[in-house]
Amino acid sequence: MDPISYRKGLMILNTDETYKELKTDRVMALFFRALKGESLSAQKLSYEYNVSSRSITRDLNSLKMFLADHRDTLGNAELIYSSSDHCYTLKMDNFLSNKELLAITKVLIGSRAFQNEELLELIRKLRQNTSTSDRRKLEQLIHKELFHYSEIGCDCQSVIDQLWNLTECIERKNVISITYHKMDRSQVRRKIKPVSILFSEYYFYLIAYKCEEDANIPFYFRIDRIVNMTIHREFYTLTPDQNVDEGELRRKSQFMWPGPSRRIRFEFGGPSVQAILDRIPTARVIDHRNGRSVIEADVYGDGIKMFLLSQGSWVKVLAPSEFVEEMKEEILHMQNLYT
Repeated sequence: MDPISYRKGLMILNTDETYKELKTDRVMALFFRALKGESLSAQKLSYEYNVSSRSITRDLNSLKMFLADHRDTLGNAELIYSSSDHCYTLKMDNFLSNKELLAITKVLIGSRAFQNEELLELIRKLRQNTSTSDRRKLEQLIHKELFHYSEIGCDCQSVIDQLWNLTECIERKNVISITYHKMDRSQVRRKIKPVSILFSEYYFYLIAYKCEEDANIPFYFRIDRIVNMTIHREFYTLTPDQNVDEGELRRKSQFMWPGPSRRIRFEFGGPSVQAILDRIPTARVIDHRNGRSVIEADVYGDGIKMFLLSQGSWVKVLAPSEFVEEMKEEILHMQNLYT
């Protein structure tokens, strides 16, 4: 082969390789754009990439073949063509639908647990897993709620960062020291063994054992009130009695308020017994008297007292006797405030 022909052959070979690389890059770019929920128009993409619409169509067909070959791995992913707007959109089982995303977003907003910037970032990332049309619909549905969103007061810089740091300490079983704001806003320093995290009534709680006190009594710390945390090179082990059953605690505890574990019985004469059963997962109706339901429940902590008092005259506590006396005493204190 003469030198000129050889050089021409190399040029053709290099051109083919460059074309293949550009095509591969373009197909990958289209795939990731589709993953982000973008609608893909062959005509618009041809202008953007400075190629013919036929080339883009071939790219999309290559992508469709790839998705079909890897359907199980990619969660039944498929490019769907819409004749109304002449665009392709990616549909897959792993995408959040607009109804699923709306439900999650409503819970996040209603929890009020996150600072405004954290909430917006969470919603932004969730929206990336939906189609473009679903994103617009979601924005319309939650616009007013986001505008009026009221976060809880927070002493730490980031609830999310604090959650993750504590989770890692729990996993490694690190002893930690925390600087903490109590309810009266006084500041204390505690050395503790963190064992679990729960969410209840607007707040994330750290369940921990104090190192300097009775090791079998768990304490609750609101995570948003932890100002500072020191992780010690000291590790702890728990006895079987110290293991925390988060599910059982959630069923029995109201407002994450500590106190004794006991079985209570009370009458309820309000309009919705179901609301009581929903609020107290262990509650069950055992009798009916004079149009009032007799309810029994296994509870933990003094939060149950706060809840029952909030029901006013609809509730009358029947047992145990010491709990009846506690309720009478509290009601008397309330009455004295108005005399």
